[in-house]
Amino acid sequence: MSLDKIIWAVSALVAIAFAFVSLEMAGLILAILGLACGFFIKGDHRRAVILAAIFLAVGGASALGSIPAVGTYLTAIFSNYGAVLSAASLMVIVMATAERMIPGMSSE
Repeated sequence: MSLDKIIWAVSALVAIAFAFVSLEMAGLILAILGLACGFFIKGDHRRAVILAAIFLAVGGASALGSIPAVGTYLTAIFSNYGAVLSAASLMVIVMATAERMIPGMSSE
């Protein structure tokens, strides 16, 4: 398993864990994990990450909220994962900007 897949897996597990455990620094941890995830995203997957972050941010995370007993947890999980994807999207935008400005830097 490569480093990027491990970071994505850890990010997903942390997003799930923070749905059940409240921690003061949860947002910071999710943001740092998201930035690390975004660093490893290759050029052909960048658009999908940005679209997923937008979808979760504008309300997609709460789509399952009406399910009895588990809806609030699912909403919290997808909201947390949306935070990871949002931070990853920011890193993607920074990397794409740097690739355009720095000669010889590629998205591979």
